[in-house]
Amino acid sequence: MTEKQEKPRLEPISATGQQRLASLDFTRGIAVMGILAANIIAFGQPRIAYIWPGGFLTGHGPVSDWLWVAQLTLIDGKMRGLFTLLFGAGMILFLDRAWARGQGRWLQVRRLFWLFAFGYAHYLFAAKTDILALYAVCGIIALLFVKWKPKTQLIVGIVVYLLGAVKDTVVWGMVYAKGSRSMADMAGEMRDAAIADGRVETALIRAGDYGNWVSYNLAEHWSQPLLSWTQNTLETIPLMLIGMALYRLGLFDGRLNLRRQAVWGWIGVLVGLAATLAIALWAHAEGLSYMATLWSFDGTSRLAALPMVAGLAALLALWGPRATGWLGRRISATGRMAFSNYLGTSILMLFVFHGWALGLYGELTRPALYGVMLATWAVMLVWSPAWLARYRFGPLEWLWRCLTYMRIFPIRRERDLA
Repeated sequence: MTEKQEKPRLEPISATGQQRLASLDFTRGIAVMGILAANIIAFGQPRIAYIWPGGFLTGHGPVSDWLWVAQLTLIDGKMRGLFTLLFGAGMILFLDRAWARGQGRWLQVRRLFWLFAFGYAHYLFAAKTDILALYAVCGIIALLFVKWKPKTQLIVGIVVYLLGAVKDTVVWGMVYAKGSRSMADMAGEMRDAAIADGRVETALIRAGDYGNWVSYNLAEHWSQPLLSWTQNTLETIPLMLIGMALYRLGLFDGRLNLRRQAVWGWIGVLVGLAATLAIALWAHAEGLSYMATLWSFDGTSRLAALPMVAGLAALLALWGPRATGWLGRRISATGRMAFSNYLGTSILMLFVFHGWALGLYGELTRPALYGVMLATWAVMLVWSPAWLARYRFGPLEWLWRCLTYMRIFPIRRERDLA
């Protein structure tokens, strides 16, 4: 069998009579682990520290400054982008199977409604890093375009994404340059408001006052999950469209020329890495000021993220079917349970950082937070295959499926029921 003719590895028939693409599971596993690498700062420090090192309560020395450079280059925007692209691919996979059973888009709408409910609860009760509510709203909008031809989805997705990235680069560039007094005042007010919000949350979290922390979220931030799509439409929906197109064009099931896919994948990753590294080094040379990090994070790096996201998707889709070793199987199992792992990580972080548990919020430096990340990765890689050895679905995947179809699915594997 030639490389071009090599077929993707499919897992055995599942309880629902469907086969899983190993490439999607493996790529999701990398993405959900990468999401934690991006979010670990916001779990353990005020949210403003996610972008700006000056927001750290523990200080941010030279080693941490270079780790900020590494995170912007390798993680920030890329893992979220990869996760979003996969969400678009998953929407088409779900719809294709629904249409094959004579069902329509309303089943997907119900599925997205429950996703929003999970995401909204996640935002208010566990973590303000939630992206599920955003995906649910943007997914409903993206349903309008699922019948487009794949090439149309791809072209429109790329063009709209780039237009949004250019817009953000120009707007945040003007804020950085303080092109007017009003922009300078706006930037200062944004920073001061974020610092003030962080102080309130820090006091509540360190005191272990979970009830008042939730009450504060409800009082001050209840509308954010409802409005997040207005701020992220020009990134999230285009990436979903690109994911839909790439799935239908055969990126994840071996229908593309594998050699060309590898070449273009490496080109995308290397171009994205080089461009983002240049942006990160510039911000470092500027002293990682609030304005410089904001422009880098929300502006220029978005332009560099797209080729890297697409390149990663291409390469991981190739590697997934071959990832049959000890680590590869565990990463794929983590991806099969991406929903449970994403929300489960946030619950675990409550125990690590809140004052009623270990109380490490605001106490750990950036390197120490990465240590927590590595330990949590180990938990994901251990519990995911152990769970799937006995159960067909992750716990939250099962619940989401039952709510979507409005019926109870068996979750135990047959040998455990015998």
